[in-house]
Amino acid sequence: MPTSPRRETPAEASPGRRYLYFTVFCSGLVSLGVELSAASLVRPFYGTTNLVWAALIGLILLCLSAGHFLGGRWADRSPHPETLYTILCWAGLAVGAVPYATRPLLGRAAAAATAGLDLVLLGVAFMGVLLVLAVPVVLLGTVSPFVVRLSLRDVRTSGDVAGRIYALSTVGSVLGAFLPDLLLVPTIGTRMTFVLLGMLALAVGGVGLWRGRRRMPAEALLAVMLGALAWWGRGLPIKEAAGAIHEEESAYNYIQVREEAGCRLLLLNEGQAIHSLWCADTLETRGPWDHFLLGPLFNPPPHPPERVQSMAVVGLAAGTVVEQFMAAYGPLPVDGIEIDPAVVEVGRRFFALGAPTLRVLVGDGRRVLARSEERYSLIVVDAYRLPYIPPHLTTVEFFRIVRDHLTTDGVVAINVGQTPGDPALVEAIAATLREVFPSVHAVEIDPGMNVVVYATVQQTVATNLRANLPLAMGRPLLGEVASAAADRVYAPHAGGVAFTDDRASIEWETNKVLFRYLLRSMVGD
Repeated sequence: MPTSPRRETPAEASPGRRYLYFTVFCSGLVSLGVELSAASLVRPFYGTTNLVWAALIGLILLCLSAGHFLGGRWADRSPHPETLYTILCWAGLAVGAVPYATRPLLGRAAAAATAGLDLVLLGVAFMGVLLVLAVPVVLLGTVSPFVVRLSLRDVRTSGDVAGRIYALSTVGSVLGAFLPDLLLVPTIGTRMTFVLLGMLALAVGGVGLWRGRRRMPAEALLAVMLGALAWWGRGLPIKEAAGAIHEEESAYNYIQVREEAGCRLLLLNEGQAIHSLWCADTLETRGPWDHFLLGPLFNPPPHPPERVQSMAVVGLAAGTVVEQFMAAYGPLPVDGIEIDPAVVEVGRRFFALGAPTLRVLVGDGRRVLARSEERYSLIVVDAYRLPYIPPHLTTVEFFRIVRDHLTTDGVVAINVGQTPGDPALVEAIAATLREVFPSVHAVEIDPGMNVVVYATVQQTVATNLRANLPLAMGRPLLGEVASAAADRVYAPHAGGVAFTDDRASIEWETNKVLFRYLLRSMVGD
């Protein structure tokens, strides 16, 4: 009577096979660690939009597929552990060298952006970065099929062996998905994260070669080369920029502080927008922060500034609007919500963030606001920035939470970006707000660029701002900004479908706006 083949348990596996299993685990860790680290590598130059993520994920999957295909053939032609571990050593060197090999390309990308968004040069540099990344990923992709080939002893257990190997590779990938963003990049930086991942692959490969040769492998020199490269690169700035006085990487952002003409600027990720501004000799920024203050003046007149009780800010950054609010309305309670604690710390160090009545709440804006029991006269949503608009902060359900935390005369003010001649995003947000609030107004800050959209709990009309203007005169900043904005108030057209939690298509809309803008830039208006 035929019997089923007895399955080999992990305890019964030979030491050589156990090390092969360890190898495939580490390979999976390094492979996905490279993917997550690559996102941090390009973040200061290209940001982390869903388009960038799609390109990186697609590249990694394509290269892993190519590696699996080549690895299977390679293993059949040279089914020796020495071949596998030599490949892994070279993969480790390639991983560690990625940030240094891509540095000239990313420098060109930064120059292109500074010079006026040279799209061709930006695209060529990005493709170059992807090609550099492809080398280590393809090599890492050869490991799993190689280990399958070396681990097989009996074709009758091939399914069990292959399943175990790919399971271990996936478990390693899970660890590689968490380590870079949650631990390595915020503590040692992107460059050293690549070096550490490369050293891990080199160590596993080197030990594997030593086990077979019983002597120090020549490939150990690759670790020396990688260490020398890391030593050479120590202290290099992540992104060179005129006037930069501070930079760091957090789990959420690449953070840079620059000084220009007596002012300090907070820039995040690719740096195409100023997220906070602090000047030693003036409160006026000529940006959206000034215009957030106008929200209460849209209430039916007379509505004196003394009726304002408090403010909450979703997207505090370094707190520009807080200082302005307190100058205009007095030292009132302010809750500042910011998801990135590193940005808050930068605000305290470089932007004088720390007013006595300010309470900083670190966390996701929607979640923190939903759990709050406070009600505010003004809620500022300054978490939108093309093309980074969190979908869950654009929906009817979110704005209901906002309305529930406003007083009976409360107002929400939102900074919504647009591109010249394309108000689609402003109209979509206006359509969503009108599902919750009776009145929506807007003021265009920069022609064709920033628009601040206001929604009021009460029924209001645009002329209320001018009617309340005399009450604002004499208040620092408030009167000047209100006078300049009174003739620029308009009712935004409510276009498109209102966003909901079930259908928060903001990224789709954002991508369409960007594609239209890029197309107009290439063909000319």
